[in-house]
Amino acid sequence: MEFLRPASLADALAAKAANPGAVPIAGGTDVMVELNFDHRRPESLLDLGRVAELHEHGTDGGRIRIGAAVPYARIITELGTQLPGLAMAARTVGSPQIRNRGSVGGNLGAASPAGDSHPALLAADADVEIASIRGTRVVAAKDFYTGVKRNVLKPDELITAVLLAPATGPQQFSKIGTRNAMVIAVAAFGLALHPSEKRVGTGVGSAAPTPRRALDAEEFLAGELDWDSPRALTDSVKRRFGELVASAASPIDDVRGSAAYRRHALSVMARRTLTWAWSEYCEGSAKCA
Repeated sequence: MEFLRPASLADALAAKAANPGAVPIAGGTDVMVELNFDHRRPESLLDLGRVAELHEHGTDGGRIRIGAAVPYARIITELGTQLPGLAMAARTVGSPQIRNRGSVGGNLGAASPAGDSHPALLAADADVEIASIRGTRVVAAKDFYTGVKRNVLKPDELITAVLLAPATGPQQFSKIGTRNAMVIAVAAFGLALHPSEKRVGTGVGSAAPTPRRALDAEEFLAGELDWDSPRALTDSVKRRFGELVASAASPIDDVRGSAAYRRHALSVMARRTLTWAWSEYCEGSAKCA
């Protein structure tokens, strides 16, 4: 197996163009597992560990630009107040060792339906920055996933960054698994309130061939929430929202859970995260008590 180790982004893109079958590796939290179990045996690995541009975050046109190799641990400590939903999801990823190595870029590249960052990215309307020697393009997260562990990347392209607007309202993330840590999600759900647009963003994980938004649930809430004079939500609104989130999923039965359980779990997580986020938005209003 050939091991390619570029020192700059330009070198990395040139190496990927010359070796389209090369598998990128940064933290290695997904790739090394596949190699160790002999599930993948690529002709070459493209080590991105020395590409400084991928390990930086900053601002870009008012949005936060997170380099593809910025580890979860830094997202939690350095960006947690600006991107609370993504930080919540990051806290559920593996162990401290994995959070120190794994990244959102790696999660996107693997495109597993159970990836923990996906629901938060979808709820926050994230964009994915993709580059090759031919240029750079930006793809909305909702359009990035094309199938189970498949995405829109062309053979010569690399994920370079994720772009998200700082949160303007409360965000939440919830995940169901056999235990609290070191677990692949049975189902996951992300929620983000966007008060300036008077709408809610959602993200469903581990309950369909690809991560996806619950569009009907979002549309339903747009007609139910009073953003200017917030008041407590009725149980019927919460229940209907949960039902619509569950109906957006296309789960399967597998060793981690049944399709019926996943739908039920999504309904419960949707109701709870909506309650938490709306209560935070209403904080200080007597009508929300």
